[in-house]
Amino acid sequence: MSHTLLVANRGEIACRVIRAAKKLSLRTVAVYSEADSELPHVALADEAVLIGPARAAESYLRPDILLAVARQTGAGLVHPGYGFLSENAGFALACEEAGLKFVGPSAKVIRLMGDKDQARQAAAKAGVPVLPGTGKLDPADEQAIVAAGAATGFPLLVKAAAGGGGIGMRTVRAPADLVAAVQATSGMAGKAFGDGSVYLERLVERARHVEIQIFGFGDGTAVHLFERDCSLQRRHQKVVEEARAPDIDGSVREKIAQAAVALACACNYAGAGTVEFLFDTMKQEFFFLEMNTRIQVEHPVTEMITGIDLVGAQLRLAMGDQLHAELAQDRIRANGHSVEVRVYAENPMKNFMPSPGPLTEFSVPESEGIRVETGYRAGNKVTPFYDPMIMKVIAHGESRLHAIERLQEALAGARITGIMHNVPYLRSILAHQGFRDAELHTGFLAQAHSEICA
Repeated sequence: MSHTLLVANRGEIACRVIRAAKKLSLRTVAVYSEADSELPHVALADEAVLIGPARAAESYLRPDILLAVARQTGAGLVHPGYGFLSENAGFALACEEAGLKFVGPSAKVIRLMGDKDQARQAAAKAGVPVLPGTGKLDPADEQAIVAAGAATGFPLLVKAAAGGGGIGMRTVRAPADLVAAVQATSGMAGKAFGDGSVYLERLVERARHVEIQIFGFGDGTAVHLFERDCSLQRRHQKVVEEARAPDIDGSVREKIAQAAVALACACNYAGAGTVEFLFDTMKQEFFFLEMNTRIQVEHPVTEMITGIDLVGAQLRLAMGDQLHAELAQDRIRANGHSVEVRVYAENPMKNFMPSPGPLTEFSVPESEGIRVETGYRAGNKVTPFYDPMIMKVIAHGESRLHAIERLQEALAGARITGIMHNVPYLRSILAHQGFRDAELHTGFLAQAHSEICA
């Protein structure tokens, strides 16, 4: 296999992958759109190739162009990062058929877990608890929708069967609102994923979002690297993540982890992945939500408590290294606590509107226990074409409070000018007594909005 890696992504995750690849003496190839020519990942790679205009649909989302770049540069491996084509089964299959090693699970597994209905069935078959819900619904069959809602029970969620990230998700509390919600979600899902299929799922009030980082070896065996809490979300998008998840009974933690491992083993998962669960804080019960067949945005909090380079492990597995002994379950230990915040170019005082523009100043002071992941540097321009996340700041401490205090101090020293950003908002979250007391649930930020933004 060629020891050249094509990084089929941009920005922060491209920089992260390139750094891991360099540690393994891999030659790296970056790709960039016309809007990204000055970003750090372009200079960090050994070679960089322009792949098209700023619009992702004409550049980063073009499998044919990316495969052509792989052929042109002699790449033997392709790392998709997160977002874009990372969970596109067609792209993974095209890589396989072209003789390239896709750094991730097989196209078959990506397709299985990308279909939320089939993923629920696979989870149930593996013995993983699933919420009451339905299979795919025909948005035009109003009678079937009404019957499905009655069988599922209210309140419920209408969710897109394809894709993820909470896109199109709607809460429905009354039967009279169901048909319109299904049709609205279907329309949005069709535009976002090219598939308007939807399904219904029982809503758990005051749920926490708890996920398990797994690593599969592709032979029916897998391990877990403990859990993360990602309950602090805005519009179903994560804002603050931490590891480990606070205030969960040890026996329940173990059950959640073993359920995730069981699913990974059942589908012969290969590489890093995440199994996400809804955790009912009142009943101490957990239910399968979805499986992300890629590296997560929040993977650094797991790396900080375990000392394991997840991206490096992905690459090594793809190159044929045997990692069973090194990543044996009894060798994986958790040390301390880690918290991550996502810094966005947005204006919290104007409904979090994106704030593109030049980064005239852009820095976070280096300090003990602090890690910064970014795909920008001072002088770069944040464009309106992509997700407005500009930085992740991660803190590790001996305890949860220690990590929070370190993160607060790091954010207090951040210097970001030229754009609006959410650092004050993040600092307010970290200072909120409810957050410090770990009173976490997915509605926390909406419920405490007026206090946080005061």
